Amino acid sequence: MEHLTQTIQTVPLNAYITLSTVIFAIGVIGVLVRRNAIVIFMSVELMLNAVNLLLTAFSVYLGDASGQVFVFFIMALAAAEVAIGLAIIVMIYRNTNSIDINVLNRLKW
Repeated sequence: MEHLTQTIQTVPLNAYITLSTVIFAIGVIGVLVRRNAIVIFMSVELMLNAVNLLLTAFSVYLGDASGQVFVFFIMALAAAEVAIGLAIIVMIYRNTNSIDINVLNRLKW
């Protein structure tokens, strides 16, 4: 474990911040631009993974495990989101034969 901590700490913290910012920005752009429900869910997962990377990097640099505990809970939340989100997408596809979110206004009464 000590070797892993030393390896992670040799990479500057700014590199982790920059990488997380780029990944999070790609996720935000994917949510805002794309209209496919699956791509939107993948973009949300990208944003969650960017936050996880940053929390883990800060946790290692500070020598505090609380960031890694938060990562565990975020991963559990992401797993639940995927399960519920995919079930919703399947039901939308069964009703509209499309996963385009612009078609969802047909579901209104």
